[in-house]
Amino acid sequence: MAAKTKPKAQPKGETKRLPLKEPPFRPTFRRERRALNSGMFPVAGCDEAGRGPLAGPVVAAAVVLDPARIPRGLNDSKKLCAEEREALYEKICASAHVSICIGSTDRIDRDNILRASLWALARAVRTLPVRPKLVFVDGNMKIDCGCDCEAVVSGDALVNSIAAASIVAKVTRDRLMKRLGLQHPGYGFERHMGYSVPEHFAALAKLGPTIHHRRSFAPVAAKLAALGIVSDEVITEQLAELLPL
Repeated sequence: MAAKTKPKAQPKGETKRLPLKEPPFRPTFRRERRALNSGMFPVAGCDEAGRGPLAGPVVAAAVVLDPARIPRGLNDSKKLCAEEREALYEKICASAHVSICIGSTDRIDRDNILRASLWALARAVRTLPVRPKLVFVDGNMKIDCGCDCEAVVSGDALVNSIAAASIVAKVTRDRLMKRLGLQHPGYGFERHMGYSVPEHFAALAKLGPTIHHRRSFAPVAAKLAALGIVSDEVITEQLAELLPL
């Protein structure tokens, strides 16, 4: 019967080594490079910012990166602090082709936020100074942009061009919301950018909706109803019921 071997004793004063942490995951230029090598040039990435807020527009951006001048540090805009996004925004605009499109609150209320976002994304691509042959779009839905399109789930964390577009869209929208914060003091737009946070709900309850709030979003619609204000959509529905076919 073989004798059991005792585990080696840990030398005194020596701490147990933990496995090394994996390097932080960042988007790459691999998809764009593969497309370029197959003759698909230019290649664009597009993304939007502002689908979820109760106020303000949705902003879409499209970016065609220069393969020889890709800014270092590109990443999903949500993983970057405001200072990092601002610095990368300047580098992207100085080295790449960039287009921005804004979907207004009126469009959001008329078409719904999904359609308004897809419209803005497609419009941003179509107004680029160069016409791309392939577009990578963040998410699981393709857009009607006049060229080949590939939807990439979590694309802002995987594809450099989409990451760049996410930064441009986020910085642009944040700047717009800060201006709205100056025009409408008391709402805190310059801090929460129109998102559903306690500060925003408190201001909405106290001050009521502004012209920049999305009337089709439930919290805003509820406040308007409490104030006795009927939205244009409701008026249209009521007229349709009253008028003969």
